[in-house]
Amino acid sequence: MDMNILPIIIIGIILIALAILFTFIPVALWISAIAAGVKVNIFTLIGMRLRRVIPSRVINPLIKAHKAGINVTTNQLESHYLAGGNVDRVVNALIASHRANIELPFERGAAIDLAGRDVLEAVQMSVNPEVIETPFISGIAMDGIEVKAKARITVRANIDRLVGGAGEETIIARVGEGVVSTIGSANTHAQVLENPDSISHTVLAKGLDAGTAFEILSIDIADVDIGKNIGAILQTDQAEADKNIAQAKAEERRAMAVALEQEMVARTQEMRAKVVEAEADVPLALAEALRTGNMGVMDYMNYRNISADTEMRDTIGKLSEDNDDNNQ
Repeated sequence: MDMNILPIIIIGIILIALAILFTFIPVALWISAIAAGVKVNIFTLIGMRLRRVIPSRVINPLIKAHKAGINVTTNQLESHYLAGGNVDRVVNALIASHRANIELPFERGAAIDLAGRDVLEAVQMSVNPEVIETPFISGIAMDGIEVKAKARITVRANIDRLVGGAGEETIIARVGEGVVSTIGSANTHAQVLENPDSISHTVLAKGLDAGTAFEILSIDIADVDIGKNIGAILQTDQAEADKNIAQAKAEERRAMAVALEQEMVARTQEMRAKVVEAEADVPLALAEALRTGNMGVMDYMNYRNISADTEMRDTIGKLSEDNDDNNQ
């Protein structure tokens, strides 16, 4: 091997070793921390590498917190990072709460972040309250008129109840329930239209923010509209139902009357059949009477004359009835 190439190879090996060393050991980050006044041991940074922690995700927020006067340690930030939290967001929230004079310990901020809530947004909402607008909420006054109201809820985040507290959906649901209850207790819809602030006062007095992550500052009724006359609609529907029931009962009675009429017609035909059957026995009885001598020939002739007179009178009576009908 040429002796002139050997120094070049050695220098190359040294440069590669230094590159690997500076890649594994964040010397530049360590220098930045020292320059910012944060005392960080170089072996601590090596330990972060071994624990699969990105040093910049811990050291940069630590420098930021130190400059803002927030007392946090490397172990706290590293443990929060290992737990899956957002270290930078928690430190930003601590700085914001410190500037706004809101008490927020690191443990609580870390717990809020691990719970899935945006701790920085919560702190900002504590400083600058948020307005939640509900959709139109319908209620029925005692006079049956539907009243629709839209409310604006001014809320402020409650840092103490962010972990385990209910969200905006619960606030909207509770306010909606209070609005419906207040409208329903009004004697007339005119009372609601004249004093819409009575809704907000009544709802606000119920303490609807209990168990939520917010503190309700005010409830303002933004809009009130009149809907349908529900009472009249219900009465109309009830009248229609009563009419249908009455028609069904009348149809039932008519069907029963028709059935009874048909039954009487059948019974009349039955009785007529019995009369015809009885009349058929008359000639036989007459023949038997003549044969046994119980009736004479003259008696039979008198019977025939009476029958002929009866038939003639019936015929004359029918003709008279037909003439009267034609004259009318």
